Amino acid sequence: MPTQLQSVLDGDITAEVEYVGAREGLQPGFISNEIAAGRLVIPANKVHLADNLKPMAIGRAVTTKINANIGASDVRSSLEGEIEKLQTALDAGADAVMDLSTGGDLDNIRTELLARCPVPFGTVPIYEVIIDRNVEDIDRGAILKVIEKQAEQGVDFFTIHAGVLKEHLSLLERRVCGIVSRGGALLAKWMLYHNRENPMYEMFDELCDIMRRYDICFSLGDGLRPGCIADATDEAQIAELRTLGELTQRAQEQGCQVMVEGPGHVPFDQIQHNMELQQQICKGAPFYVLGPLVTDIAPGYDHITSAIGGTAAAFWGASFLCYVTPREHLGLPNADDVRRGVIASKIAAHAADVARGLKGAAESDKRLSEARANLDWEKHLAEAIDPETARRMYAEACEKSNMPKSAADDHCTMCGRQWCSVRINAELKDVLNAKIKK
Repeated sequence: MPTQLQSVLDGDITAEVEYVGAREGLQPGFISNEIAAGRLVIPANKVHLADNLKPMAIGRAVTTKINANIGASDVRSSLEGEIEKLQTALDAGADAVMDLSTGGDLDNIRTELLARCPVPFGTVPIYEVIIDRNVEDIDRGAILKVIEKQAEQGVDFFTIHAGVLKEHLSLLERRVCGIVSRGGALLAKWMLYHNRENPMYEMFDELCDIMRRYDICFSLGDGLRPGCIADATDEAQIAELRTLGELTQRAQEQGCQVMVEGPGHVPFDQIQHNMELQQQICKGAPFYVLGPLVTDIAPGYDHITSAIGGTAAAFWGASFLCYVTPREHLGLPNADDVRRGVIASKIAAHAADVARGLKGAAESDKRLSEARANLDWEKHLAEAIDPETARRMYAEACEKSNMPKSAADDHCTMCGRQWCSVRINAELKDVLNAKIKK
């Protein structure tokens, strides 16, 4: 069977294109043209698609999507815990999930999560490659074996760090944080030990063969992404990006869908330049960014620093935001961290869609505003991006003010009846309407 990219280039409109077109309110022909141009992807492994996957599109022509990272480690490993985090991410509205497990029974965790995951599911295969072996002992056979196995399990997109080249490593000398990407660091260590080129780059055509067979989407990893704002937009980051531009074209020419991963930590004033540079170098391929975080001083609040940067990134060119949880830089997230990270990232994505005038993006804002103006509490709460939190806070406010929870209430829970501007506004409207009728 051909890939989504091969199908649209042959003039065929696939069932997946029809599905995402209906979901986005766009004509299938338009979706097909965007895929053919390399500006939109539908990560949908044929195995996962035959099981429980609901296709989703990533690109500038559609709504900004968000990803939630979960995963066990050798410090803390629990299948039950990862299932809870997966369900929390899905309930909070994540559009995709990545399993970044580096500990426990990786095969079993991945199989169980995929069976419960109706959204695109990603991994970083190099993490499994080094299980039970030293980095120096990685060889081509080990890499291909793991990638083939994960493809058979149904993984929809792979982060492949093929853009980190041996010649780039000398550009890191002036960095404050060096390499913060786990995959990038592992491959850098391998290259220095063997004094050879990145094996992912050398065997890229073989990787394309596997990806094409299952229609897995490349997520070309930025192994040299900046890990602090002092390192943003430096020579190493841009050198790798240029290699990713080359690999994007090579993969697309072989029928593979591609998105490109981006920074990390970027000062607010550099975000526009970063987004536009990627669009230029990678010919409009969907950009998948981690945050970006606009300051380094907020451990425990990095879901907020990420949302600030994510809004700007999605406005200026990103299509896919990887969430950041409050526990970023501090430890593995728990289920509540996952929920807060997803909500913060969804707010950023939605705010950017509204700002760039995407058709229909502001409709939910208007519905909520109308409900707020009419003191229609039930509709107000139902339209919230996080109804659970909104309902809890509303109930607490009602309890503390001894106000009955009823849609018939004629004032807000913040000011009380005398000072409620919403109630007074309604009275003014009645007076004005009466005068107009006279």
